[in-house]
Amino acid sequence: MSDLLPTSPLTSPVIKTGEPSLIQSTCAYCGVGCGVDIGVADGKATSLVGSAAHPSNYGRLCVKGSNLLNTIDLTGRLLSPEIAGEQVSWDKATDYVAEQFNDIIKKYGKDSVAFYVSGQLLTEDYYIANKLMKGYIGSGNIDTNSRLCMSSAVSAYKRAFGEDVVPCTYQDLEETDLLLLTGSNAAWTHPVLYQRIERAKKINPAMKVVVIDPRKTATCELADNFIQLKPGTDAAFFNGLLHFLSENQGLDTDYIAQHTEGFEQALTQATSWTVTKVAEFCQVSIEELTTVYQLFCSSEKAITFYSMGINQSSSGVDKCQTIINCHLASGKIGKAGSGPFSITGQPNAMGGREVGGLANQLAAHMDIDNPQHQDKVQRFWQSPTIANKQGAKAIDLFDKLASGEIKAVWIMATNPVVSLPNRAKITAALKKCELVVVSDCVEQNDTLAFADVKLPATPWLEKNGTVTNSERRISRQRNAVLPAGQAKHDWQIIQDVATKMGFSGFDFDDVSDVFKEHAQLTQFENDGERLLDLSGLSQLTAKEYNELAPIQWPVNDANPEGCARVYADGKFNTPSGKAKFIPVKPQLPFQKTSAEFPFVLNSGRLRDQWHTMTRTGKTNKLSKHTDKPYLYLHPTDAKALAVQNDDMLSITASTGQAIAHVKVDAKQRLGECFMPIHWNQNYASHGNVSDLYQSIVDPLSGQAESKQGAVALGKKTYKQYISVHTTSKITLSADFWVKSTTAYGDSYQVALDEPTIDALLLCQQISGLSGEWLTFVQDNQSYVVCLQAGKLAFLGYFSATWPEIEQSWLEHVFGSKTLEFATIQSLLLGISSDEFNQGKQVCSCYSIGEKTIDEAIAQGCGSVEALGEKLQCGTKCGSCKPELASLISQYNADPIETAIVLAED
Repeated sequence: MSDLLPTSPLTSPVIKTGEPSLIQSTCAYCGVGCGVDIGVADGKATSLVGSAAHPSNYGRLCVKGSNLLNTIDLTGRLLSPEIAGEQVSWDKATDYVAEQFNDIIKKYGKDSVAFYVSGQLLTEDYYIANKLMKGYIGSGNIDTNSRLCMSSAVSAYKRAFGEDVVPCTYQDLEETDLLLLTGSNAAWTHPVLYQRIERAKKINPAMKVVVIDPRKTATCELADNFIQLKPGTDAAFFNGLLHFLSENQGLDTDYIAQHTEGFEQALTQATSWTVTKVAEFCQVSIEELTTVYQLFCSSEKAITFYSMGINQSSSGVDKCQTIINCHLASGKIGKAGSGPFSITGQPNAMGGREVGGLANQLAAHMDIDNPQHQDKVQRFWQSPTIANKQGAKAIDLFDKLASGEIKAVWIMATNPVVSLPNRAKITAALKKCELVVVSDCVEQNDTLAFADVKLPATPWLEKNGTVTNSERRISRQRNAVLPAGQAKHDWQIIQDVATKMGFSGFDFDDVSDVFKEHAQLTQFENDGERLLDLSGLSQLTAKEYNELAPIQWPVNDANPEGCARVYADGKFNTPSGKAKFIPVKPQLPFQKTSAEFPFVLNSGRLRDQWHTMTRTGKTNKLSKHTDKPYLYLHPTDAKALAVQNDDMLSITASTGQAIAHVKVDAKQRLGECFMPIHWNQNYASHGNVSDLYQSIVDPLSGQAESKQGAVALGKKTYKQYISVHTTSKITLSADFWVKSTTAYGDSYQVALDEPTIDALLLCQQISGLSGEWLTFVQDNQSYVVCLQAGKLAFLGYFSATWPEIEQSWLEHVFGSKTLEFATIQSLLLGISSDEFNQGKQVCSCYSIGEKTIDEAIAQGCGSVEALGEKLQCGTKCGSCKPELASLISQYNADPIETAIVLAED
């Protein structure tokens, strides 16, 4: 099934006498799995850079990874177990959880309890959680937030190949002739891979990059061709490609005959999808479509790189399948630079798939509904029972909480109130649940508000274990510091509860013991049935585990150094050994627009934030690029709604409402809008996009349709707008608010339906500060300042429109030890110094704003490299380089308009 193309293992860290001063670990964010070198002194992490030898990133880091050490302070950490809001000992907490779970199981049965876990758990944590639920409690009711990320890709790989195996590597991205990026804004969501692609294209200018997306994203800066198709029409696009291949000598008939089955049925279903029909259905031009189809047909090597835009659909599995069908039909799989490449969004979504963290899996890539696999896993675990049917998938799990079928849920390392669709439904389910246990590293988030029991778990930097990235590469995530407070590793917490529930089989002394058992299970009676085989790692000593270098599975006798290339021999994991074509009938999204809800809503990640901002929201470095949730809207739609940039819109769906500022964006399709996923009630009163999606899922994968909603938009106004800047926490009650982290503390944008009568009194009440309070009122505008020992501690601006103040100037003023009289006057007049006016931040590493960059472009910096030489922007993490290129393109398109704007500023 695999030829010998060994990986290049990273040299193991040198273990010196005493404490090491350098710890090699793995980044905490997306599924790229970048290596990081962490400098340590006196028990603290002091520096962080990308690991130059790690084969995932070779020293590169994105802006989020570069700022990891800015997110590790103990502010807001959960450091002690709690029951009903009261701190308790670990013994009391785990006794209580074990007793409650046992009582509920005894009274209602094994399927009355559930675990909802996370792609941010380490593989060892995942393994023990799955073992407890499926082998000892005996239920399939363990699912993961990875269900929302890549479960459609998993189902398609399993259906086509017989096993959930990603057949590509990152090196393929650099060796391909043609790269199709579809449903992925890699420049922002997987920046390090984008940088590797960018470098490969510079080395090989003949390499073609095509972006297929309803939005013209930052990734398009690298594209030779851009297909801006109608949302949800991806399956038609790839059915059309399959038909085009058959009509234009693009089929590898030998490969089809020798290594696949079901081709004729798949082709028959695709035959009606002519170029003309696809162009009309996808709303793209025939010329653009033909060009891209011809590129795929004529390229010897091609990669299709896909992510959430494909997966998060009510027909996501079929969309993934149409991509796989095209690669099988053309023989562009199992060789360098070719294949269908699903990119995961979380640091260990792949590890969870390996151990069985999804409700429809058993363990070690074995099937939960296969009696032979059930027997095999139960014998290996020597467990009292084994799950013999699929459990509740994520959406179903919370439906069963709401119906009362599930009485207890243990949520680990995830925030489902923010991330699952239909927030109102999720909160109602948690309110009804008899027992909600939450393991997390923070003391407060939208989900923890419903917790009966809170268990403090270690976060990144304190965690110790393994993760698997999007190319099947296992890397060590090593702890650089000791756990804070009473925090424990998730595997230890689960082990303690399992033991107190009366179960044996959880007597692990070290995390390496857990990994070793996981590896042994992948080996147990495998006999080549499954590619997931870690037998080469199944006898690691604790020392060998600690020194484990990054390695791609399978790792066995045939591949002792790991294996990069799979399926090179054309043998797959199906009963016949052949890959399966599946005929696909394209389906449009379930959530359709109507007269009541006429706009299509799309959502996704931003460049500098991640998930629900638990980590990224803590540093001002990552808040400056985008400090509030925007709704991105086409200019024609904005004009029809009578809104401009930074006006506000009410966004209403059948499930709920959100409120966001407007960002007019010509890169949106007409009638469509985009809103980021990150904001929650820790950072915004009305910014949670999950309020706007129905609980619609793919019937095969259970993955939610989170890329297409139907919404109504209406201009939103308030009577008073307030800008608050403070060095300390405030207590705020308002009709609308957004919070962002700053260098000096926090910044709030607040709006009120009824204006406050006494601005000074309100500021004193919400801040609780004592000091020298100053205020100035003029023309319905109020300015309030509080000084403590001569330093600025609080600033509040009140107006009938949104107050505007330059953030970089405020950072300077708040950072000053004493304030001159002229500065205080400026604060009380709301007038900032012009020298700090840089405009919107573009480069987060060096805090360089758009105005500064525009000026440099106007002065002759006509390339990203020239801007880097002059301003340093783009020279560190590189995440801003697509935006820099976009600014250059804008200037080249209309230099006179840019000059006018600069002159006006």
